[in-house]
Formats: sequence, C-alpha cells, structure tokens
Amino acid sequence: MAGKPKLYYFNVRGKMESIRGLLAAAGVECKRLGWECVTVSFFLSKDGFLLFQQVPLVETDGMQMVQTRAILSYIAAKYKLYGKDLKERAMIDMYVEGTTDLMGLILMCQFLSAENKEKQHAVIIEKATNRCFPAYEKILKDHRQDFLVGNQFSWADVHLLEAILMVEEKKSSVISEFPQLQALKARISNIPTVKKFLEPGSQRKPVPDDKYVETEESPPNELLICKQINVAG
Repeated sequence: MAGKPKLYYFNVRGKMESIRGLLAAAGVECKRLGWECVTVSFFLSKDGFLLFQQVPLVETDGMQMVQTRAILSYIAAKYKLYGKDLKERAMIDMYVEGTTDLMGLILMCQFLSAENKEKQHAVIIEKATNRCFPAYEKILKDHRQDFLVGNQFSWADVHLLEAILMVEEKKSSVISEFPQLQALKARISNIPTVKKFLEPGSQRKPVPDDKYVETEESPPNELLICKQINVAG
C-alpha cells in the first residue's frame, strides 16, 4: 500500500502514542482520518478487519497491522532505528521493555478513581526515580555515548524520551537528579523530526483528562465501546 500510513485508534494517546512518536522520529507523515480513526464499531462490523478485536491498527505497506509491539518493531526496522546487528537489536528490545513497564503504569491511571490515581502517581514516581531512571543514568554514564545503543539514535531513545515526558507531567522535576538523562532528553528533543512532533499542531495528543476517550469529535457511544473491547493491543 503506497502513501502515508493510516492510524486507527481513539482520539487519545493510549498505546498509539508510541507509534505516532516513532513514526514522527523517523520523519514519516501519517494520513489524518478526521477523528484519527473510523469508529471502533466499524472495525468490529467488518469481519477480519480488526484481528483479535484490538486497537491500535496501522495500515502500511499493504498490511493491516495490530499489536503494538509488532507495529513498533516493524517501524523501527524499516526506518533503521533498530540497531546495526542482532546484539544491538537485543539491547534495544531490553531497554524498550524496561521503559514500557513504567509507561504501562501511567496508562493505567486514566481508568482509576481519584483516590487510586493519586496512589498510582506515587508508585509511578517511585518506580521512575528508584528503578527505571537510575538504570538508564548508569547506562549513559558507563558507556559515555550520546545514545543508549551503539552511539546511534534508535527506538530505545524515542521510547525513553516519551516515558520521561509522561512522568514529568506527574512531577516536573523528576529527572533533576539525573544529569545524563537531562542531557539525553535535550539531545533527542532537538533532533529535527522529534522537535517537530513535540511542537503544537503535531499529531501528538494532549495530556489525557478525566474523560480520557470522550472528545468533542467522538460519537456518544464510543466510551462504552472503548470499555467493551481490549485497547491494550
């Protein structure tokens, strides 16, 4: 399938945000579909269109791809953001998985009560500052290179930047004690393709509010549909 990739998802960040960010970092423009997707009820009404009945869904290169990890791996490999050999790919996978664990905690917040959300925020900050970020700080300090793997910009760097930005939305000073991460964040954020994605007007989604999947563009029954199907993909 020629042309821009088509992204199908709710009009929120969710699991699609990592895909948007990686495509943007690769310099790939995606086709806008109005609400960013045809309604999920449309997916479910077309036999076989939405494999496993899960979003995100990306149409690209003649494929209809679901499952977030498969989509991200394909994009990273296609646009040479996946290391130069098998060893580097394994390192990128390891770092991506470590970052994904932290990001998963953040995504859960949107479906919690106010009281539980506050508790979850504390868990996120604790895990970020005592486990995840110290690990990356040590990696960068030990190998003294500009990027996490092979001294070359990769998917692992894009994913870590997204995690840092997400945690900073909970606590703006979260990397104040991590000079290597501060430098990495600045370095990646100033890569032209990434910088463009972080600017207003890009396909980057805003911070989720309490309504999360309810937007002025979405039909009234979309919230119910979202809760009924697995959007974890």
